Amino acid sequence: MALPNKIDLDSFEGFVVSVESRLREALSATLGTELGREATADAMAYAWEHWPRIRDMENPAGYLYVLGRDRGRRMGRLRRRVTLMPVDTERIPWVEPLLPDALARLSEQQRIVVMLLHCFEWTMSEVAELLGISKSTVQSHDDRGMTRLRGRMGASQ
Repeated sequence: MALPNKIDLDSFEGFVVSVESRLREALSATLGTELGREATADAMAYAWEHWPRIRDMENPAGYLYVLGRDRGRRMGRLRRRVTLMPVDTERIPWVEPLLPDALARLSEQQRIVVMLLHCFEWTMSEVAELLGISKSTVQSHDDRGMTRLRGRMGASQ
């Protein structure tokens, strides 16, 4: 593989700064914490290898999300359920320790939407763009997911 020129390196570094953490959040919400990190690294390596093509895409983050999600699913196909990091009650005592398990029990779409909106503070537009769905569909997944989450955690509105 030929070494990229300085302009390509600069544009790729800027892309990584603007996309990598959001991609990791989305893939962690989709696949679980550990597998999400692995899938993010894999997707970013793919982006580097194919940078001239990725750079010119309309929604490169969405493309890499789907690529990372699909590769992550193949890597983790023996796992039955998504595993999220347990709550460190010493460091963040205001977070309910049962939350990771309750989130993991939501449907995939509900979990992704709820985590991106409420845990990572994405906007509905950002979630819709990444997932390639409408904002009204994001709202429906959020409403259903939050209702199920409250029910599982015994919380009221």
